[in-house]
This record gives sequence, C-alpha cells and structure tokens, in this order.
Amino acid sequence: MVKAELLSRILKRTGSMFAEDLEVHRAQIEACIRGARVMVIGAAGSIGSAFVRQLVSFRPAALHLVDISENNLVEVVRDLRSALISVPEDFKTFAVAMGSLEFDRLLDAERACDRGGYDYVINFSALKHVRSEKDPFSLMRMVHTNVVAVKALLDRLVGTSTRKHFSVSSDKAANPANIMGATKIFMERVLLTYADRIPFSTARFANVAFSDGSLLHGFLQRLAKGQPFAAPYDVKRYFISHEEAGQLCLLSCFLGENRDIYFPKLDEGSDLLTFAEIAVMVLEAHGFEPDLCASEEEAKEKAARMVQGAEGTAQNAKFQDLTPNGRWPCYFFASDTTGEKPYEEFYTVADAVNLDRYRQVGVISQPPWTDREKIDQALAAFARIREQNLWRKEDMVEAIKIIVPELDHEEKGKNLDQKM
Repeated sequence: MVKAELLSRILKRTGSMFAEDLEVHRAQIEACIRGARVMVIGAAGSIGSAFVRQLVSFRPAALHLVDISENNLVEVVRDLRSALISVPEDFKTFAVAMGSLEFDRLLDAERACDRGGYDYVINFSALKHVRSEKDPFSLMRMVHTNVVAVKALLDRLVGTSTRKHFSVSSDKAANPANIMGATKIFMERVLLTYADRIPFSTARFANVAFSDGSLLHGFLQRLAKGQPFAAPYDVKRYFISHEEAGQLCLLSCFLGENRDIYFPKLDEGSDLLTFAEIAVMVLEAHGFEPDLCASEEEAKEKAARMVQGAEGTAQNAKFQDLTPNGRWPCYFFASDTTGEKPYEEFYTVADAVNLDRYRQVGVISQPPWTDREKIDQALAAFARIREQNLWRKEDMVEAIKIIVPELDHEEKGKNLDQKM
C-alpha cells in the first residue's frame, strides 16, 4: 500500500495536477461521453483501469472492457461494482487479446448488431518496458502489440461508426534511445496515415508512480520480501499518479483535435527525480534509512542476514527491529544497460508545441504523415523476419530504422534482467 504522504512527496503536490483543466472542460467531456458506446482495450492495466474509473462517472451508454489478463479484469469489475458510481447497463468484459482472432470476431459481432459498433475505441494495450527488447522474441511481440495490432485495429475501424480512436504513446517516443520508444513513434506514424479516415489523439506522459512492474512498485515488493534496494543514481524521470494518468488520457481522447499528442507540463528543473532519490524517499516513509553498499553482493548478503534474523517475528516490525540502526541495504549505481535514456522529454525541437491551451497540459499538433511507403517497407521487413527460422535483434533494429531513422540505439551488451 502506497502511503499518501509518500506519493505527495514524490509528486510534490497533494491533488491532481490536471484537476483544474478537467473541471474547466467537464461539460465538454460529458457531452462527448454521455450516451456513447465505448470500448477500452488494455482496460485492466495500471493506466487502463485508472482511465476506466475516470470515464465511468461521465455515464457512457455502453462500456466494454478488453484485457488479456482475466484476473486483473475481474478486479476492475469488482472495483467498479463496489464503488458509489453508476455502471452502464450495457457493461461487458472480454478476456481476449487485441490482434487475436477472438478480438476480431468480437468487433465483427458488435458491428453486425443493431447498435452498430463503438463511438470511441481506446487502446492501452502495450509492451511498455525497455527490458522487453532484450531478445528478438520479446521484441517481436513488442512490435506486434505496439504497432501491427494497432494497424490491424485501424483497418477494422475504417468505415464504421467510430468517431475517434486513442492509442496511448510514451515519452520515450521523443528522440528515442530504445526500441520500445521507437515502436511508439512508429505507432504514432501509423495513426497519422489513418487520420483522414479515423480521427485520433494520443498522450505521452511521465512514469506512473508505483504502476505494476515499475521500479517504484519493485521497491515496495523488496520491502515486503526483505530484499535489498537497487537503483541507478544517474537516470532522471518525471512522475505522475495513476489518477493523473487516467485524467490526461481522458482529456486527450475527448478534447484532443485530430493528430494531437497531449503531455503533462512538468518542469525539468524541479520535477525530474533520480530513482535513487525516490528509493530513499520510500525507505524514509517506512521508517528506514539507506545502508549504502558497494556491490550487489554486499547488499544481498546484508539483506539475507536481516531476513534470517527476522524469522518467526511480525512481518513489518521485524525488519525495523533487526536492521542496524533502522538501515536498509541499498546498491545505487551508474546505469550501464541497453536502452536506458538518462533523462525524460516529451517533444523535440521540430514539434509544433502549444503550451497555452491548458493550464497543466501541453499539446503537440502533428502534421499529416505522407510517407506511407516507409511504413509499408518497415512492416514488410518485420514480416520477412517472422518467416525466418532464426530471428536476430540487429535485423529488427534495422527494420524499425526504416520508419524511425532517428532511433539512437546503442547495444551495451547488458540488459535490465541482468541487474538486481
């Protein structure tokens, strides 16, 4: 459980940074959503579920949730049904994957019925971790999920009653230093090729604090398991809350003009934090101080002694009592893994950026994308690789550079799975 005081300290605010923008435009958002039929894909993930909680209060006529994780999908249903909110009568969930045959038949069935499909199709399905690009097999799935499946979805939406499409992007799409970020700008360019037939908007945003699989979430897991903290001291990131992530996507989806990218207006001088700084904040919030170690081995040995001494005692208090002077073993290090960008940014010098439309949201207005041939060439290159018996990561990097030539990929020979 994340303490509210800890989250406020990390974010340097107590309420949502988008609260004012949301209130100013509430009537406009409600006019779009009330009575609309909405499909949310990836609805059970950290950001997707936060978005659904924001969306449902605006009373859509139909809300259909899609996610490959049936366990997480069940939890979203229980969360909604247990809250003081009105769930639409036409409320359904589907434990299927976007891009699968089952998903295609679901769209076909909705289009064939009297209701005629969806007014808004909102996609949060994505492989979002840099560690997923470490091998060609995970990387191929990343390309399929982040790009190929999105294009297939757009093909199915053309000619339907869908008013707007939203697929979530990433800050790592700006000046991409890793393949994950490159797949997101690849996706943005695919969306642009369909924009004259399916209007879209998207959002790039900061790290969502304590989202599943994040390093911050990992800190809480390490505390619960009596394991050492490990974090780079030279990687800086912006952070927003789950609530803010859902709100930013809500603003983009229902207020954004065709081809718009929304992003949070955060300050480089005051809002960027290193993971090591946050590790210390997490420890202090739980009553500990960092015990700085010179290596992973030293940190693990100290943690092992701590756990052995705590066996048979109460869980939370046991480590407090047994760590020397309330100190928790930590190993902070210089980043040396492939694809780890040292800082975060939301746009490039070439982007047309509007910082005046909202109080806390910036908007990138993208021009139409005309080089569809490059997209076809890149997708054809990946299709050829899929047909081969031997997949090589370097071939995939070259394929993605066809459409994302600005990818600044440096293979360092070490990935995040090789770190503690």
